[in-house]
Amino acid sequence: MTVGEASDAWEQWKRWHEHRVETVSAPYGPLALTGTHWIEDRPDGLLPGVPGTWVTDGEAVLLTAAAADGLSVDGLPFAGAVRLAADPGTASASRVAYGERRLVVLVREGVWGVRDFDPAAGARREFRGIEATPYDPRWSVPGRFTPYDEDRTVRVQNADGRARGLGLGGELAFTLDGKEHTLQAAVQGDGSLWAVFGDLTSGDSSYRFRFLRPAAPDGEGRTTVDLNRALLPPCAFADHFVCPFPPPGNTLGIAVEAGERNLL
Repeated sequence: MTVGEASDAWEQWKRWHEHRVETVSAPYGPLALTGTHWIEDRPDGLLPGVPGTWVTDGEAVLLTAAAADGLSVDGLPFAGAVRLAADPGTASASRVAYGERRLVVLVREGVWGVRDFDPAAGARREFRGIEATPYDPRWSVPGRFTPYDEDRTVRVQNADGRARGLGLGGELAFTLDGKEHTLQAAVQGDGSLWAVFGDLTSGDSSYRFRFLRPAAPDGEGRTTVDLNRALLPPCAFADHFVCPFPPPGNTLGIAVEAGERNLL
Protein backbone atom coordinates (compact mmCIF):
# COMPACT_ATOMS: atom_id res chain seq x y z
CA MET A 1 0.00 0.00 0.00
CA THR A 2 1.42 3.39 -1.01
CA VAL A 3 1.45 6.40 1.30
CA GLY A 4 -1.42 7.91 -0.70
CA GLU A 5 -3.48 4.73 -0.52
CA ALA A 6 -2.89 4.47 3.22
CA SER A 7 -3.98 8.08 3.67
CA ASP A 8 -7.16 7.47 1.64
CA ALA A 9 -7.93 4.32 3.63
CA TRP A 10 -7.49 6.20 6.91
CA GLU A 11 -9.78 9.01 5.75
CA GLN A 12 -12.43 6.49 4.67
CA TRP A 13 -12.19 4.76 8.03
CA LYS A 14 -12.50 8.12 9.83
CA ARG A 15 -15.67 8.94 7.90
CA TRP A 16 -17.01 5.46 8.61
CA HIS A 17 -16.37 5.89 12.33
CA GLU A 18 -18.00 9.33 12.42
CA HIS A 19 -21.04 7.94 10.60
CA ARG A 20 -21.28 5.10 13.11
CA VAL A 21 -21.29 7.53 16.03
CA GLU A 22 -24.04 9.55 14.36
CA THR A 23 -26.07 6.43 13.63
CA VAL A 24 -25.99 4.89 17.10
CA SER A 25 -26.73 8.22 18.78
CA ALA A 26 -29.63 9.12 16.46
CA PRO A 27 -33.04 9.69 18.11
CA TYR A 28 -34.12 6.12 17.33
CA GLY A 29 -30.72 4.46 17.21
CA PRO A 30 -29.74 1.56 19.47
CA LEU A 31 -29.04 3.82 22.45
CA ALA A 32 -32.74 4.74 22.49
CA LEU A 33 -33.98 1.20 23.15
CA THR A 34 -35.46 1.07 26.67
CA GLY A 35 -37.21 -2.29 26.55
CA THR A 36 -37.95 -5.47 24.60
CA HIS A 37 -41.20 -7.05 25.81
CA TRP A 38 -42.08 -10.61 24.76
CA ILE A 39 -45.83 -10.96 24.53
CA GLU A 40 -45.78 -14.61 25.62
CA ASP A 41 -44.39 -13.41 28.95
CA ARG A 42 -47.39 -11.08 29.41
CA PRO A 43 -50.55 -13.24 29.29
CA ASP A 44 -52.71 -10.25 30.27
CA GLY A 45 -51.45 -8.35 27.20
CA LEU A 46 -50.17 -5.46 29.33
CA LEU A 47 -46.60 -4.35 28.62
CA PRO A 48 -44.61 -2.38 31.22
CA GLY A 49 -44.95 1.34 30.62
CA VAL A 50 -46.69 0.81 27.26
CA PRO A 51 -50.38 1.71 26.77
CA GLY A 52 -52.91 -0.60 25.18
CA THR A 53 -53.34 -4.35 25.16
CA TRP A 54 -50.98 -6.44 23.02
CA VAL A 55 -51.72 -10.09 22.22
CA THR A 56 -50.65 -12.50 19.51
CA ASP A 57 -53.19 -13.13 16.77
CA GLY A 58 -51.93 -15.80 14.41
CA GLU A 59 -49.12 -14.34 12.31
CA ALA A 60 -49.54 -10.87 13.79
CA VAL A 61 -49.97 -8.87 16.97
CA LEU A 62 -53.40 -7.49 17.87
CA LEU A 63 -53.23 -4.07 19.50
CA THR A 64 -56.32 -2.75 21.27
CA ALA A 65 -56.35 0.76 22.73
CA ALA A 66 -58.62 3.64 23.66
CA ALA A 67 -58.17 7.21 22.51
CA ALA A 68 -57.14 8.17 26.04
CA ASP A 69 -54.13 5.85 25.77
CA GLY A 70 -52.48 8.39 23.49
CA LEU A 71 -51.18 5.98 20.86
CA SER A 72 -50.98 6.74 17.17
CA VAL A 73 -50.86 4.29 14.26
CA ASP A 74 -49.54 5.31 10.86
CA GLY A 75 -49.27 8.89 12.09
CA LEU A 76 -52.91 9.22 13.21
CA PRO A 77 -54.48 9.13 16.70
CA PHE A 78 -55.62 5.59 17.38
CA ALA A 79 -58.59 3.99 19.09
CA GLY A 80 -59.91 0.48 18.45
CA ALA A 81 -58.09 -2.64 17.33
CA VAL A 82 -55.47 -3.24 14.64
CA ARG A 83 -53.43 -6.26 13.54
CA LEU A 84 -49.73 -5.51 13.23
CA ALA A 85 -47.14 -7.46 11.29
CA ALA A 86 -43.46 -7.20 12.23
CA ASP A 87 -42.04 -3.78 11.37
CA PRO A 88 -39.66 -4.26 8.44
CA GLY A 89 -37.67 -1.05 8.62
CA THR A 90 -35.99 1.23 11.11
CA ALA A 91 -37.47 2.10 14.48
CA SER A 92 -38.24 5.63 13.28
CA ALA A 93 -40.54 4.13 10.61
CA SER A 94 -42.53 1.89 12.97
CA ARG A 95 -46.31 2.04 12.64
CA VAL A 96 -47.07 2.67 16.33
CA ALA A 97 -45.97 5.71 18.31
CA TYR A 98 -46.55 6.96 21.85
CA GLY A 99 -45.62 10.62 21.82
CA GLU A 100 -41.97 10.70 20.77
CA ARG A 101 -41.52 7.02 21.54
CA ARG A 102 -41.68 4.37 18.81
CA LEU A 103 -43.11 0.93 19.49
CA VAL A 104 -41.60 -1.64 17.14
CA VAL A 105 -43.23 -5.03 16.56
CA LEU A 106 -40.77 -7.89 16.05
CA VAL A 107 -40.83 -11.68 15.83
CA ARG A 108 -38.05 -14.15 16.62
CA GLU A 109 -38.60 -17.83 15.84
CA GLY A 110 -42.35 -17.39 16.10
CA VAL A 111 -42.21 -15.42 19.36
CA TRP A 112 -43.68 -11.93 19.10
CA GLY A 113 -42.47 -8.89 20.95
CA VAL A 114 -42.55 -5.10 21.14
CA ARG A 115 -39.54 -2.86 21.42
CA ASP A 116 -39.77 0.57 23.03
CA PHE A 117 -37.49 3.25 21.57
CA ASP A 118 -37.38 6.54 23.48
CA PRO A 119 -35.24 9.47 22.26
CA ALA A 120 -35.09 10.63 25.89
CA ALA A 121 -33.43 7.37 27.04
CA GLY A 122 -30.74 7.86 29.65
CA ALA A 123 -28.18 5.87 27.65
CA ARG A 124 -28.60 8.26 24.74
CA ARG A 125 -28.20 11.33 26.93
CA GLU A 126 -25.11 9.91 28.61
CA PHE A 127 -23.40 8.64 25.44
CA ARG A 128 -19.83 9.96 25.07
CA GLY A 129 -18.74 8.06 21.97
CA ILE A 130 -17.28 4.77 20.79
CA GLU A 131 -13.76 3.76 21.69
CA ALA A 132 -12.22 2.64 18.39
CA THR A 133 -8.63 1.89 17.43
CA PRO A 134 -7.45 4.12 14.56
CA TYR A 135 -7.01 2.54 11.14
CA ASP A 136 -4.03 0.24 10.68
CA PRO A 137 -3.48 -1.41 7.27
CA ARG A 138 -2.24 -4.55 9.02
CA TRP A 139 -5.85 -5.44 9.85
CA SER A 140 -7.23 -5.19 6.29
CA VAL A 141 -6.46 -8.34 4.31
CA PRO A 142 -7.87 -10.34 1.39
CA GLY A 143 -10.46 -12.94 2.25
CA ARG A 144 -12.12 -15.80 0.43
CA PHE A 145 -15.66 -16.96 1.08
CA THR A 146 -16.64 -20.56 0.42
CA PRO A 147 -20.40 -21.15 0.63
CA TYR A 148 -21.74 -24.31 2.20
CA ASP A 149 -23.58 -26.77 -0.03
CA GLU A 150 -26.68 -25.70 1.85
CA ASP A 151 -27.30 -23.12 4.56
CA ARG A 152 -26.79 -24.28 8.13
CA THR A 153 -28.42 -23.24 11.38
CA VAL A 154 -26.71 -23.60 14.75
CA ARG A 155 -28.18 -22.89 18.17
CA VAL A 156 -26.28 -20.23 20.07
CA GLN A 157 -26.89 -18.33 23.25
CA ASN A 158 -28.18 -14.78 22.85
CA ALA A 159 -27.47 -11.77 25.02
CA ASP A 160 -30.86 -12.14 26.76
CA GLY A 161 -29.97 -15.63 27.97
CA ARG A 162 -32.08 -17.53 25.44
CA ALA A 163 -30.75 -19.85 22.73
CA ARG A 164 -31.84 -19.17 19.15
CA GLY A 165 -30.91 -20.39 15.70
CA LEU A 166 -28.15 -18.57 13.84
CA GLY A 167 -28.12 -19.03 10.09
CA LEU A 168 -24.72 -19.59 8.46
CA GLY A 169 -24.02 -19.59 4.74
CA GLY A 170 -20.35 -20.46 4.47
CA GLU A 171 -16.78 -20.04 5.65
CA LEU A 172 -14.65 -16.93 5.34
CA ALA A 173 -10.89 -17.58 5.26
CA PHE A 174 -8.13 -14.98 5.61
CA THR A 175 -4.49 -14.75 6.62
CA LEU A 176 -3.04 -12.47 9.29
CA ASP A 177 0.68 -12.35 10.04
CA GLY A 178 1.22 -15.55 8.10
CA LYS A 179 -1.46 -17.56 9.92
CA GLU A 180 -4.77 -18.59 8.36
CA HIS A 181 -8.03 -17.99 10.19
CA THR A 182 -11.63 -18.85 9.39
CA LEU A 183 -15.01 -17.50 10.45
CA GLN A 184 -18.43 -18.94 9.78
CA ALA A 185 -20.54 -16.21 8.19
CA ALA A 186 -24.10 -15.53 7.15
CA VAL A 187 -25.00 -14.13 3.74
CA GLN A 188 -27.22 -11.05 3.87
CA GLY A 189 -29.94 -10.12 1.41
CA ASP A 190 -27.59 -7.85 -0.55
CA GLY A 191 -24.91 -10.54 -0.78
CA SER A 192 -22.68 -9.03 1.90
CA LEU A 193 -21.41 -11.18 4.75
CA TRP A 194 -22.03 -11.03 8.49
CA ALA A 195 -19.94 -12.79 11.11
CA VAL A 196 -20.15 -12.80 14.91
CA PHE A 197 -16.70 -13.29 16.38
CA GLY A 198 -14.64 -13.23 19.54
CA ASP A 199 -10.89 -12.92 20.01
CA LEU A 200 -8.31 -12.69 22.78
CA THR A 201 -9.34 -9.11 23.60
CA SER A 202 -13.03 -10.05 24.07
CA GLY A 203 -14.30 -9.21 27.54
CA ASP A 204 -10.98 -7.57 28.36
CA SER A 205 -9.85 -4.62 26.25
CA SER A 206 -12.81 -5.07 23.87
CA TYR A 207 -16.49 -5.87 24.26
CA ARG A 208 -17.26 -9.57 24.82
CA PHE A 209 -17.88 -10.16 21.09
CA ARG A 210 -18.14 -8.13 17.92
CA PHE A 211 -19.63 -8.18 14.43
CA LEU A 212 -17.86 -8.07 11.07
CA ARG A 213 -19.60 -7.16 7.81
CA PRO A 214 -17.39 -7.81 4.75
CA ALA A 215 -18.61 -6.71 1.33
CA ALA A 216 -20.29 -9.20 -1.00
CA PRO A 217 -17.72 -11.64 -2.43
CA ASP A 218 -17.06 -11.56 -6.17
CA GLY A 219 -17.69 -14.52 -8.47
CA GLU A 220 -14.58 -16.27 -7.17
CA GLY A 221 -15.43 -15.70 -3.52
CA ARG A 222 -12.95 -12.87 -3.01
CA THR A 223 -13.69 -10.08 -0.55
CA THR A 224 -11.82 -7.95 1.98
CA VAL A 225 -11.63 -8.75 5.66
CA ASP A 226 -11.17 -5.36 7.30
CA LEU A 227 -11.02 -5.77 11.06
CA ASN A 228 -10.56 -2.02 11.36
CA ARG A 229 -14.33 -2.01 10.88
CA ALA A 230 -15.16 -4.56 13.55
CA LEU A 231 -18.45 -3.42 15.06
CA LEU A 232 -19.85 -3.37 18.54
CA PRO A 233 -23.12 -5.34 18.52
CA PRO A 234 -26.37 -3.53 19.36
CA CYS A 235 -26.41 -5.08 22.85
CA ALA A 236 -23.28 -3.06 23.66
CA PHE A 237 -25.49 0.03 23.46
CA ALA A 238 -28.63 -1.28 25.19
CA ASP A 239 -29.23 -4.38 27.29
CA HIS A 240 -32.57 -5.03 25.57
CA PHE A 241 -31.16 -6.34 22.28
CA VAL A 242 -30.93 -10.11 21.71
CA CYS A 243 -27.59 -10.32 19.91
CA PRO A 244 -26.26 -13.81 19.18
CA PHE A 245 -22.99 -14.94 20.70
CA PRO A 246 -20.25 -16.27 18.36
CA PRO A 247 -20.98 -19.74 16.99
CA PRO A 248 -18.51 -22.59 17.59
CA GLY A 249 -15.22 -21.91 15.82
CA ASN A 250 -15.68 -18.14 15.63
CA THR A 251 -13.39 -17.20 18.49
CA LEU A 252 -10.07 -16.21 16.94
CA GLY A 253 -6.90 -17.21 18.76
CA ILE A 254 -5.37 -13.77 18.30
CA ALA A 255 -5.83 -10.35 19.87
CA VAL A 256 -7.75 -8.22 17.37
CA GLU A 257 -6.67 -4.79 18.59
CA ALA A 258 -8.64 -3.03 15.89
CA GLY A 259 -12.03 -1.58 15.14
CA GLU A 260 -14.66 -0.63 17.69
CA ARG A 261 -13.65 -1.81 21.15
CA ASN A 262 -16.04 -0.43 23.79
CA LEU A 263 -18.20 2.53 24.69
CA LEU A 264 -16.33 5.52 26.05
